[in-house]
Amino acid sequence: MKKSLVLAFTLVILWMEDTGAEEPDGFHLKGRTKRQIPKTVTVTTILEQPFAMMTNSGELEGYCVDLLSELSQALEFNYTLHVVKDGRYGSKDQNGDWNGMVGEIIRKEADLAVAPLTITKVRENVISFTKPFLQTGISILLKKESSSAGSYLFGFLNPFSKELWIGIVISYVITSLCLFLVGRLSPCEWAEPSSEQNQYTLLNSLWFGMGAITLQGVEPQPKSVSARIIAVIWWLFSITLLAAYIASFASYVNNAKDQAVNIETFDDLLKQTKVEFGTLANSSTFNFFKNSKNPTFRMIYEYMDKRKDRVLVKSFSEGVQRVRESNYAFLGESISQDYVVAKHCDLVRAPEIIAGRGYGIAASFDSPLIRPLTIAILEQFETGNLEYLRQKWWENTCTTEQAQAGWVPLQPHTLGGIFVILGIGLALGLIVSFIELVCKSKSKAAQQQKSCCSAFSEEIGQRFGRTENQESLEKVQP
Repeated sequence: MKKSLVLAFTLVILWMEDTGAEEPDGFHLKGRTKRQIPKTVTVTTILEQPFAMMTNSGELEGYCVDLLSELSQALEFNYTLHVVKDGRYGSKDQNGDWNGMVGEIIRKEADLAVAPLTITKVRENVISFTKPFLQTGISILLKKESSSAGSYLFGFLNPFSKELWIGIVISYVITSLCLFLVGRLSPCEWAEPSSEQNQYTLLNSLWFGMGAITLQGVEPQPKSVSARIIAVIWWLFSITLLAAYIASFASYVNNAKDQAVNIETFDDLLKQTKVEFGTLANSSTFNFFKNSKNPTFRMIYEYMDKRKDRVLVKSFSEGVQRVRESNYAFLGESISQDYVVAKHCDLVRAPEIIAGRGYGIAASFDSPLIRPLTIAILEQFETGNLEYLRQKWWENTCTTEQAQAGWVPLQPHTLGGIFVILGIGLALGLIVSFIELVCKSKSKAAQQQKSCCSAFSEEIGQRFGRTENQESLEKVQP
């Protein structure tokens, strides 16, 4: 009787395993699946930043390495990790044999392939995949200058940075105010405040400064030493500023001629002729364009196929290097492009993403690892660990490096010296005008037998305090 019960129970368990009958929560992963997983698993990967990279000590690190470590802890198995021998992802050769990581899985040289291996129909016919652990698509990698529009309505402002333009406007206002003060303080400019009209009003001072910037002679001409100091310094400032603007504007125009047209979509890429484009040879991206029925994508494939010896590259890193060093756009996985954009600030990814697909862990058809790995990946999603790994390995460094290539607007520190000279000249002009007023006050005090302080106070009052005579004089004059 006991033997019959044991035999019946065994048959029920075998039936559940064969038919995939539902088991109690937690029993599937923690019970049967763990017993089926080998204790030591052979894993293949490919050197691709940031998924798997070789350190100086010869060890592997990266997103896929960390993911494999998390999955091995969750499913309690050991593993040996090696880099695929031929450095390929996996495609059919002329003889119909698979190379790369897919070939190693088929030939039982590896139990798993943990890498940025795209899940495609062709690969699904020969191997099995888990649910995607990372979503991606196809996009365009460009140099920043190739992706930006050449010019716009206010492009003439580009030669100077915003900070420099603000500094110029502030300098202009301060210089005009200093000239206005000197015109009132200096006795040579305004000898008799009670009977003469001051020629350096605030409006005239602003007009004088604008005339100097445009290299036009403007009245009134300065007569005092202090006003002439300010005028000469402002003229030197204006000439230096105009020379710098002309040189920077010429560089900006020449650079704009070399820039490609605005590229944001695959249609834009196809319409232009200045930038060549290509992708990885025999990759899933290349096959997508090859098999697509979309007219635009078919034209992209025909373009690459006709020029395959020139535009197709052997590795992702080679494609990135060509983008940085020549007029070349690289078509590839958007997630990998996001990584190089985060590390190289002279690159940018076009906003359009097509052919959404995912990266999955690959194994052979008869592998018992696929289902438990899929469940473990879903658990990593739900706990937020995959998002943490994403942020860890795709950290943006451009905010600190600010690497820029090609033409850039002039910055304030480039012309900092001329601003310093202007400040010194303005201060010197104000000091000289103050000395001129003190000398006149001293002479007036001696003539009228007053103290210097009272004579100086009277002069200040006439020039800044009491304006009735000035206003009446302005009303009388036509």
